[in-house]
Amino acid sequence: MKGTITQARSFERSVQLLMVNQFTINLGFYMLMPYLAAHLAGPLGLAGWLVGLILGVRNFSQQGMFLVGGTLADRLGYKPMIIAGLVLRIVGFATLGLVDSVPALLAASAATGLAGALFNPASRAYLAADAGERRVEAFALFNVFYQAGILLGPLVGMVLTGVDFRVTCLTAAGIFAVLSIVQIRAMPARRADDTKDQKDGRRESVLAEWRGIVANRPFLLFSVAMIGSYVMSFQVYLALPLEVRRLGGEGRFGTAAVAVLFAVSGLSTIVFQTKVTTWCKARMEPGRALTWGLLAMGVAFLPLLVATAVPVPDGGVGLWLLAAVPPALAALLLALGTMIAYPFEMDTIVRLSGDRLVATHYGLYNTICGVGITLGNLLTGAALDAARAAGVSAIPWIALFVLGLACAAALYGLHRTGRLAPPPVQETQPEPVTA
Repeated sequence: MKGTITQARSFERSVQLLMVNQFTINLGFYMLMPYLAAHLAGPLGLAGWLVGLILGVRNFSQQGMFLVGGTLADRLGYKPMIIAGLVLRIVGFATLGLVDSVPALLAASAATGLAGALFNPASRAYLAADAGERRVEAFALFNVFYQAGILLGPLVGMVLTGVDFRVTCLTAAGIFAVLSIVQIRAMPARRADDTKDQKDGRRESVLAEWRGIVANRPFLLFSVAMIGSYVMSFQVYLALPLEVRRLGGEGRFGTAAVAVLFAVSGLSTIVFQTKVTTWCKARMEPGRALTWGLLAMGVAFLPLLVATAVPVPDGGVGLWLLAAVPPALAALLLALGTMIAYPFEMDTIVRLSGDRLVATHYGLYNTICGVGITLGNLLTGAALDAARAAGVSAIPWIALFVLGLACAAALYGLHRTGRLAPPPVQETQPEPVTA
């Protein structure tokens, strides 16, 4: 970790702030959100469908507004959108802890989601701009700070929620308040280069800019091909915990084994991300790295597939090993695939954008992948149900393995056909000199 901190210090102050910013955002978010459903269903006594609605509003608000958030960042500047998102999180988190009416909870949930739509595209575009030629290295470090927040947040939240969920909410809001003050005082103002987004000396309308991005076929193909990586990585939160509990039960062992999944995923990224990125960058082109990353994520489900051929022991150490080891290996391989792909994925978005409207490209990319995650999780859930109904536990792992192979093949095809290369720069012809 010391080497990671030293490496982070080699970047400009703005890049360092963005990394600390992302760690703190994830710390505050994950200390609250994992315990929100239990708070809504328990002390507040809301029906299950209302709990699902409140949680779904947050996700819908964030995914649906990513494109708008990215566009505002490109037009108004990155710093204002980052700060606006932080302020919305303060309001949203404090409200979640202090109110009990459904309309207020829905509004707070929507504000929390909108906050992410504002600062996520802006922070990534800001990082890409200020990291310059070191974008891949910067995004590798960014992922380390990102995962550290995810790992630490639930632990802090568990302690605070043990006192009172309101304490958790207000503490999370306080963290975002402190972070907002730091960003206002210390973060330099930064905005996109408007000259790249103008035609005939005038800036295009928002709709014209969106039409131009939608017409960027390589970018759209890349976005669709990468959906699978998010569907697969999300299984650390969906299919893998369900598999652990299917075999290990709902008791203390099942809870501990699920915690191991998250620890394996987060700690491996914190320890190995920069080393993996350095190794890949020295040996392969971005397209090849992306291909290998998604292939590793698909292979992650083979230990689970192999385990389905092993007779399930009646109990004891054998059952514990079968319930814990294959999912832990899957989580480790998913983390490895993400470590390989993520920095090059973020860099590829910038390159395919032609270094213009970068935040808007990030926004649309997040929306496409967000919709894909929702559909992918619905299909994964259907595969899990089909496996239980048919008594064939291998069905979801075969489907996810095939998804990994298909996405890796798609990225390999995009790489081989040159579609992951930056678009050609259009040179402006000089105007004729007139007397």
